[in-house]
Amino acid sequence: MVYMLTYGGGLVGGDAVDLSVTVQPGVKLVLLSQGTTKVFKTRLGRRLAAVSSHPPLESHQISVSTKQNITFRIARGSVLVLLPGPVTCFRDASYDQTQRFYVEHSGSVVALDWITSGRMSMGEEWLFSRYYSLNEILLDEIRLVKDVMLLSSGQLGKGIPDRTLKERLAPYSCYATLFLYGPHLRDVIAAITSRYALITVFKTREPTELIWSLSPIEPARHELEGQGVVVRVAGRTTEMVKDWLKEALSGLEAVVGRNYYKRAFP
Repeated sequence: MVYMLTYGGGLVGGDAVDLSVTVQPGVKLVLLSQGTTKVFKTRLGRRLAAVSSHPPLESHQISVSTKQNITFRIARGSVLVLLPGPVTCFRDASYDQTQRFYVEHSGSVVALDWITSGRMSMGEEWLFSRYYSLNEILLDEIRLVKDVMLLSSGQLGKGIPDRTLKERLAPYSCYATLFLYGPHLRDVIAAITSRYALITVFKTREPTELIWSLSPIEPARHELEGQGVVVRVAGRTTEMVKDWLKEALSGLEAVVGRNYYKRAFP
């Protein structure tokens, strides 16, 4: 079990994190964070407009985005369980994240990527500038999954009504995407898939407290079918989503051990 730590428990505007994680053959790695990943507001930098002393140098303010790039390599027979705390973007924050998982045959990966609406206790709800998250899973260099989430406070395009992020994402304050792939996770995937099959779709007057969906990962090779799913969850509160994930992933206790799993969902 390894914790990813950042100084002060968050990322400051302009920070650029570049991390590489390798899980050796036969190893099971549970990778956690120290809590919520805080993304502080974007700092304005200064950029020279011209390299000349005649007339005097002019400068203007530019926004510096916070970036995080992580590359994971999961060897044969190994397991990566990535269960960090959710990302919480402060007012005016701008955050770009890229995560790529290179999985060798018989390797397995659990990857949770989730975001909250912000510091609701401070009156900040979906008030950040930008959130971009890219997740890719490649099996023996063949892409199985490419998933992108982009949340931006700017206009969506010509002819599209101008609405705030809060208006677009209401009534939910937490969104999660869960990736499960590999032979070590067959029982966990089967349990979630069976649970999804029992869902009944019906019309309601108001949105439910929590909604979720499941999409199978369809590999090019027939013998690898049924080894992966992508699950999406949205809840009115972060605790609702956390409780749902804790129950849905309880089968991981048999994979990594109960004590390790309890650390991920205390």
